[in-house]
Amino acid sequence: MSKRLPFILTYAVTVFFLATPVTGQVDSVEQLSYPPLPDIHVPQPTRVVLDNGMVVLLMEDHELPTVQVSARIRTGSRLEPADKVGLASLTGTVMRSGGTITHTGDQLDDYLESKAASVETGIGVASGSASMTCLSEDFSEMFTVFGDVLRNPRFDPGKLAIAKTRIIAGIARQNDDPDGILSREFSKLVYGKDSPYARVESYATVNNISRRDLIDWHAKYFVPNRIILGLVGDFQTEQALDLVKRTFEAWPQGKSFDDPIVPYQTSTTKNVYYVEKSDMTQAKIIIGHLGLTRKHPDYHPVVIINQIVSGSFGARLFSNVRSQKGLAYDVHGGIGFGWDYPATASFSMSTKTDTTQAGIDALLEEARKIMNAEPPTEEEVRKAKASLLNSFVFSVDSPGKILGKFLTYEYFGYPSDWLVRFRMGIEKATVDQVRKAARTHIKPDQFVFLIIGPRQGTAPALARYETVEELDISIPES
Repeated sequence: MSKRLPFILTYAVTVFFLATPVTGQVDSVEQLSYPPLPDIHVPQPTRVVLDNGMVVLLMEDHELPTVQVSARIRTGSRLEPADKVGLASLTGTVMRSGGTITHTGDQLDDYLESKAASVETGIGVASGSASMTCLSEDFSEMFTVFGDVLRNPRFDPGKLAIAKTRIIAGIARQNDDPDGILSREFSKLVYGKDSPYARVESYATVNNISRRDLIDWHAKYFVPNRIILGLVGDFQTEQALDLVKRTFEAWPQGKSFDDPIVPYQTSTTKNVYYVEKSDMTQAKIIIGHLGLTRKHPDYHPVVIINQIVSGSFGARLFSNVRSQKGLAYDVHGGIGFGWDYPATASFSMSTKTDTTQAGIDALLEEARKIMNAEPPTEEEVRKAKASLLNSFVFSVDSPGKILGKFLTYEYFGYPSDWLVRFRMGIEKATVDQVRKAARTHIKPDQFVFLIIGPRQGTAPALARYETVEELDISIPES
């Protein structure tokens, strides 16, 4: 019998109970009552640490004849030198596109295509990644290729030139998309323009990156004691672990060192900023400040706040700003969470230029309401908790999803029972805790206001403020 069958049975029972009210016939939906959610068993992956420090997580799943491999590497663009922004991204791209010492990138493309397999690599802000998918019958052969890409990238100069050209083309177009401008400039305002969490590539920083920089970055960070490897799929655990050892155990451990603390500003001052974009027919508005990490004691109450504010079509922002006031088609808001550094807290929307003023006021009003004027009601908290708990099952409905979560917990140093703690935290959160968290973590006196749009339409809204700082988003030539 498939080992995934217990998952399916558990979910079927859950859905049955959720769909079946305890009482008999009722006159309205408000009279429906439901039993407590059944316990959901979340299987634990097998965890092994190799002698060279590589952490390996394995989880069998025999439903399909496939294997998926994922690696998290302790690196990230936040560790780049300020004069070489783009180095991490280029390293992650050319590791795969440039091939290995034994296979060029084009040869590798053709070989993987012939096997209906894939190998991908990349580096984001806080981590690097490598992944592989293949048929289980090709697992041993493909895993050897995966190990070769991870350990022995060629960093082909021609592929590096292509990757650089693509980044430079992206820089040239970076002011075409209003949403991109909004996200980029808001990050600078919240984290500080010089923070690695707000830096973006420029022509100068990309042109300053050499092939030797990629080689050195790889040598420094791509070592087994900085890698967490996850395998899920149609294999036997002992055989898969033996393959991992044959592929990686002889890889020498890298030099141990602590990554530097990445700086960012911890508070903001209430100011108004403007970016002129004359080719827009709407205005983009965002207000907010620094958010939290998931390790904050108020994490679970704030998750509930976010659900009340913007978690569904019946949430406050959608009901009040979009439906009742008709000011926006898209409107969002909440307190963001990072894993090991704070995300941003924000309220944002698009609106017609002649309703820019009303849009700003509406966002600010909703922030003040949830914080103090109209705190979350018992009914809102109850519905938000029910929605979060009912949807929890879909975050653990496959071994692949579960393993991905365990990789994240391992990487960022979270307890292995974080999934269970999440559900318990939501269940136990009280109305008073949710209201207190809203008062504590939504801070209008620290809001930065950023408006993007044509000057003619947005000018009346901006004229209300004593000081408006216009941001220069022109692209430096070098």
